[in-house]
Amino acid sequence: MSESLRDQLLKSGLARKFKNESQAKPARPQRTGPDRVKREYPRHENAPVERERSEIDLAKAYALRDSTERAERERAQREAEQRAREKRERKQRLQTLLDGKAQNAKDADIPRHFPHTNKIRRIYVTEEQLPRLNGGELGVVQLAGRYLLVAGDIAKAAREIDTDAVVLLCDPQQQTGEDDVPGDLIW
Repeated sequence: MSESLRDQLLKSGLARKFKNESQAKPARPQRTGPDRVKREYPRHENAPVERERSEIDLAKAYALRDSTERAERERAQREAEQRAREKRERKQRLQTLLDGKAQNAKDADIPRHFPHTNKIRRIYVTEEQLPRLNGGELGVVQLAGRYLLVAGDIAKAAREIDTDAVVLLCDPQQQTGEDDVPGDLIW
């Protein structure tokens, strides 16, 4: 007859016998004849089957990995919530700072172009506001997707709250860019 896979693995040394298997099992009594009524079975202990040390270690390793991954996910979620909360607070403080201080004129017809997020944007100003904007007396702040023209000190205060909110605040002491194009050039 062919040997079972288990026997083959035991012979090759790839598997080990459990401690319970290595002990000889008591023979069962024969149940023949008139005394069949009385049955005697060997007593089995209710002890759990002993596992190999490697199986226990592997289960502990998986449990440890799961708990560390869960802790990492929870930490990342807490950090994301903290960043979102801080962003909301900055936006609220910026809204309070800029409330009623925008100097955008409805009759403004001169476009002032400026770079923002890798695109050329524009804000319309009046003839009186253009030299003040280029001189640094006025600045442009973005709030809720709109560009607001505000006083220079308000723009500096907005920069302290959120550096990304101020999109244009000219420095008259700084030289013009490499191309020597003046900021008040209308195009």
